[in-house]
Amino acid sequence: MKYRRNQNSAQEKTENNMKLYTLLEGLQTALPDTEVTGVTDDTRKMQKDMVFVCIRGAKYDGHDAAEAMLEKGAAAVIAERDLGLGDRQILVPNTREAYGKLCAAWYGHPERKMRFVGITGTNGKTTTATLIKEMLRGAGEKVGLIGTVQYEIGDEILPSPNTTPLTDAYFSLLARMADAGVQTVVMEVSSFGLEQHRIGPTHFAAAVFTNLTQDHLDVHGTMENYYLAKRMLFDICDYAVINCNDDYGKRLFSEINCEKSSYGIRQQQSDSFDAMADEISLRTEGTKFVLHLHSETLPMSMRMTGMFNVSNAVAAIAVGRKIGIPMQVMTELLLDYTGVRGRCEVIPTALDFTVICDYAHTPDALEKTLASLRECTVGRLIAVFGCGGNRDAAKRPKMARAAASYADFVMVTSDNPRDEDPLQIIQDILPGLEGTDVPYQTEPDRAEAIYLAMKSARTGDVVVLAGKGHEDYQIIAGGVHLHMDERELVADAAKRIFAERA
Repeated sequence: MKYRRNQNSAQEKTENNMKLYTLLEGLQTALPDTEVTGVTDDTRKMQKDMVFVCIRGAKYDGHDAAEAMLEKGAAAVIAERDLGLGDRQILVPNTREAYGKLCAAWYGHPERKMRFVGITGTNGKTTTATLIKEMLRGAGEKVGLIGTVQYEIGDEILPSPNTTPLTDAYFSLLARMADAGVQTVVMEVSSFGLEQHRIGPTHFAAAVFTNLTQDHLDVHGTMENYYLAKRMLFDICDYAVINCNDDYGKRLFSEINCEKSSYGIRQQQSDSFDAMADEISLRTEGTKFVLHLHSETLPMSMRMTGMFNVSNAVAAIAVGRKIGIPMQVMTELLLDYTGVRGRCEVIPTALDFTVICDYAHTPDALEKTLASLRECTVGRLIAVFGCGGNRDAAKRPKMARAAASYADFVMVTSDNPRDEDPLQIIQDILPGLEGTDVPYQTEPDRAEAIYLAMKSARTGDVVVLAGKGHEDYQIIAGGVHLHMDERELVADAAKRIFAERA
């Protein structure tokens, strides 16, 4: 194989084939003069003359398949260590990072053709991202959205298998967005997406840090590792908007060097943030607050409720002001916008109490959701929640303690048990309720649990269904997804209750 580079072509491409030296542009390596037909890290997708990237994962190391991929017709393999494959291997320090660059090049660097706004944190990413997206649309831009609930290319809606897509899927999606004329991409950037270099050489015009609380420790191991993964976003952005109500946010603000501004809710008189909300009035039908934005003071009203949504709105406005969205567009959007599906979503029932569905699935998120709703609940606050299987078990009793801190009654049930026994998950949750005087009940069947919680509700009560949010499925053993939409479960429960009251 020859090693040379044609200086006359930085993006040479013949139909579906691309010179390997072009594909490897930007990598510190020798560049063989060979046409390739694609790039992949998946042995199942390998075809003749593709480049295979050896990714080392938790359960499988792609380096073990390198020789077999060459026998299958790979043009070359990208590896982190010498596999004894001669000039058919190209060594790089980090194959995940290299794969991101390769995919970006293969799809024609769509990340260079659009502006990016990224949101990271444990909670609040979806609502903040969606608010910014809607504000940009209101200002007349064509916007792309990448997030937990769905992906969007303008008005086209696509399913979201991952908050941050896997590398090849990510750049394929960006290419579609660029071809469709998208001007700005607003995306939730997960800790996995950052740590695994899924977003390749993407650079962000603005980035938001919402908060950091316990989650994903089954993967990251420690909160420090989790924080460091999130922090990576702020090494690749021009402007940072950081929640300084959060301790990790305060730390991040002190550590990063890009242009930055603080945001938050005034919790004590000494608080002073660049974007700040105070004089907050919460109601189940909406919220009013006063916004302090640098030197401006503005009264604000919005249809969303919850203190956490005030924080999300302040973050969105702070970003919007920086990237040029008119304030009138943002204030009018908040007046009309009812919120993201599954984020403090009121499910109509025609009953004399309120049912709210929320994605809160971490101790901090559940505590904040219930604390906010506590302030605007006339009667009792009833919490229905469970914990996911095959996930961080240490947070299970903490979820119970969060619920017991604000709820008047707790219903412990199932939430994506996956390969674990739902009854055992419930047993792991219950120690968090010990020593409290909050009455509780267990019911592993989530549909029945919702019915029982609603049946116990009285006039003025609020029933909070926490954990599922936008999801319309329950994941059980073997990764099987069973259809389960809480809006349908609530409707069925309401029919039963009306029938029993008749």
